[in-house]
Amino acid sequence: MSKLNPSIYKYTTHNHLIFLTLLAIIFNTQHTHTELEMMKLPLILLSLLQMHDITQLKEQTLVETACANTLNYDLCVATLHDFPLSATADVAGLGLILVDVVNSKAEAALSAIEELRRRHPEMRNALGQCWISYKAVIAADVPEAVAALTKGVPKFAESGMSDAAWEAEICEGSFGRAAALTPLSGMNKEIHDLAEVAVGIIRILL
Repeated sequence: MSKLNPSIYKYTTHNHLIFLTLLAIIFNTQHTHTELEMMKLPLILLSLLQMHDITQLKEQTLVETACANTLNYDLCVATLHDFPLSATADVAGLGLILVDVVNSKAEAALSAIEELRRRHPEMRNALGQCWISYKAVIAADVPEAVAALTKGVPKFAESGMSDAAWEAEICEGSFGRAAALTPLSGMNKEIHDLAEVAVGIIRILL
């Protein structure tokens, strides 16, 4: 699945300036308004801005509160804020977003594994295990989590994402204990941590 365009959910004074500029244009162009109608416009504007602030506060509070239940708060918040849909999602929806991210990262890992196989045939055994691990994530763990969250049975979603985190560890370990870092260490850690974050979000639903 393709990544959605990032969006910023924090309220800034820039929004005020845009709205006030529009108000000034209305004042200068709509000469047919009565004086009473013109006096009401600032009150209407203020009400709209307050409603906008309250909505954004609720959105930020849900993401931040949910992420506080995970092992990596910063990664959780940064990942969810990259997706505009997180602004209106419930906890299950946040979980689905994270599961989708895990799926995308696993797909990227498979592509990297194929490239490494061509360049480093001496790593074929370890890379073969990594390929099996991430195929399992995409073919089994992710579909299990998506179905479980969609049907309202989060315990199976938790199991799927726990397995995904474990598969990342298996891949890393397949290179042997002597390898401090492997060609896939960065990806393995990212997928492991994202899957653990997803588990933390899903556990809120248990």
